[in-house]
Amino acid sequence: MKVTDKQTLTAQVVIVGGGIIGTATARELSRYNVDVLLLEAEAEVGWGTTKANSGIVHGGFHEEPGTLKAKYCFPGNQMYPQLCEELDVCFKQNGILMVGRTPEEMETVQEYYKRGTERGVKLQLLSKEELLEQEPNLDPELAGALYAPEGGSVMPFELAAALMENAVQNGVRYEVNAKVIGAWAEGGKKYLETAEKVIEADYVINAAGLFSDDLARMFGDDYFSIRPRKGEEYIFDLSVKDMVKSTIFPVPGKISKGILVIPTAAGNLMMGPTGDNVDEKEDLGTSQDGFNRVFDGAKSLVPGLDPRKIIAQFAGVRAASDRGDFIVELSPNVPGLVHLAGIESPGLTAAPAIAADVPRLLREAGLELEEKEDFNPRRSGVIRFHTLSREEQDKLVQEDPSFGRIICRCESITEGEIVDAIHRGARTLDGIKFRVRAGAGRCQGGFCQPFITQILSRELGIPVTQVTKAGPGSEQVKYEAKELSEQEVL
Repeated sequence: MKVTDKQTLTAQVVIVGGGIIGTATARELSRYNVDVLLLEAEAEVGWGTTKANSGIVHGGFHEEPGTLKAKYCFPGNQMYPQLCEELDVCFKQNGILMVGRTPEEMETVQEYYKRGTERGVKLQLLSKEELLEQEPNLDPELAGALYAPEGGSVMPFELAAALMENAVQNGVRYEVNAKVIGAWAEGGKKYLETAEKVIEADYVINAAGLFSDDLARMFGDDYFSIRPRKGEEYIFDLSVKDMVKSTIFPVPGKISKGILVIPTAAGNLMMGPTGDNVDEKEDLGTSQDGFNRVFDGAKSLVPGLDPRKIIAQFAGVRAASDRGDFIVELSPNVPGLVHLAGIESPGLTAAPAIAADVPRLLREAGLELEEKEDFNPRRSGVIRFHTLSREEQDKLVQEDPSFGRIICRCESITEGEIVDAIHRGARTLDGIKFRVRAGAGRCQGGFCQPFITQILSRELGIPVTQVTKAGPGSEQVKYEAKELSEQEVL
C-alpha cells in the first residue's frame, strides 16, 4: 500500500465521476442501506461531457440490434417521465422526427420503423404532406419522416444536479474538486487518491467518462480505450423557439446521427452536433469550419434559420470507446471494480436504465444490498417564477420579497430562485446558470453577472474575489472595493 499523510476516508462504494451516469447511479444506490461516496473532479456535478450534451431523450429506434446501446436506450426512454416528475426536472416530450430527403432515404427510414416497432417503440410513418402539416417550417422538398412521439428533451446539467440532490437526501456523500490522481487495489480493497485525500473502498464504480480508461489503467486494468469525439453546437435565442416543435434528425451516417435541429427543454433552438475524432480529451474549441457544417446541415432541414439569432456556441467531447458500444460490466481483472464506460449517444437516455442495472453488477461482485424502507424518490419542488400565474406570483412575493426582484432580465429569473439554487448546492456562476438559467439568455450574463456574484458572496459568506465562474482559477473579481468614509469622500 502506498504511504501517505493525507486524510483517509472510507466508503463501501465509491463512484468516480459526477456526470449523468455517476449521479444516476448514486441516486439508484441511495435506495439501499449502503455507504456511497461520489467523487467529481470539477467544481460541480454534471460539468464534463454531460454539460455539453444535446439533452435529447432518444426514441429507442436508432440503435443497432444486439448492442448495449439498444439494450438500455428504450428502457431508459420509458423511465424519463416518472424520473423527471419525481425530481421536478423540466422534461419536454415533444417527439422526434427522422426525415428523409429522397425515396432512397425513405427506404432507410422504413427500416428504422421496422427496427423500432420490433422493440415496442411507438412510431408513425408520415407522408410528405403529413410531415409539413406537423412541421410547416421544414424544407418543403423533404419526402417524409418517421415520428417517435415518446422522444423528448431535458436539460442534462439540471438533471444531474437533481439526481445528486436526491441522492444526498437519501444518504449519499459527495465531494467536488476531487480529481482522482492515483488508484490501486490491495488486500481486497480499492484505494483512490485525490490532491487532499485517500479514499478506501470495497467497491469502485468507474463512471469517469472521458477519463474512464485512465482510471482503469491506474488499477492495472488495460483492456479498453476511450477515443474522444468532439461535437460543436450552436444555440439560438428565444425569438425562434417556435420554428419547430420536435427534434429533427436526418437519416444518420456511419459515424453519427448527423446534424440536428433541437428544441431544448428550456425553449431555445439548438443545432448540431458535429462528430469529429480528436486527439485531446479536453479539446473544447469551436471553429468556423464546424459552424459552416452545422449551419449548412441545419438549414437544409429548416431553411428559415437565421445565424444572427445565435447567442452561444460550445463544444463537447463524447467518450466513445474502441468497442463502438457502451461498456457496462465488472472488470475481468480487478475484483469489485465496475466499469460504466464508453457512454456516448444515447447515453443520456440510457442513463436511468444503466443505473438501475448497477445493483445487479454489485451483487455479482459480492455486495449484499438491502433496500431502505424510507427511501424518498422525490426532491423538494423548484419554484420557477416565470411559469406561475400572476396571482401565484403576487402571493409568493408577499411571502418572500426576494422573488419580486428580477436579476436576469433575459430569462426573468428572480433573486429568490438564485438563492434557492445556492441552498441546493450551486457554488459558482455557472452552477447558477445551469440550474436556473440566470445568465443563459441573449446577453449571456452581461447584465446580471455582477448581481449574481454579489448574491453568491452573501449566501456563501465569502468575499466577491473568491466567487468563481467554474471553480478555482476562474475568479471574476480581482479587487473588492471598500466603502469610503465621509472624510475620505471629501
